[in-house]
Amino acid sequence: MANNVVYLENPHTGHLKEVPVGYSWTTLLFGGFPALFRGDWKWFVIITLLNIATWCVAGIVFSFFYNKMYLKDLIGSGFKVKSVKNGTVDQLRLATGLNLPELSAV
Repeated sequence: MANNVVYLENPHTGHLKEVPVGYSWTTLLFGGFPALFRGDWKWFVIITLLNIATWCVAGIVFSFFYNKMYLKDLIGSGFKVKSVKNGTVDQLRLATGLNLPELSAV
């Protein structure tokens, strides 16, 4: 399920998010800046400080799992899966190992 995209919606606010799933090339190349552009301040600060402390080795490590951490944080804040670009939600659950609640059709 690498390089897939999941579309999330917060049912309370109607806010939509497009979240890549799999390896994060942008985190590898730009460190914490993808987190900053997504509005994910917590991981921006963590990745940036660790990149400084480890001479960018942390960026290599975070590139393997940052997208999954971002998806998990959004699910924790109330977002639900609206759709998946490629495949099914069940395939995405298996690939990520996350409990992904689906947006119910009203």
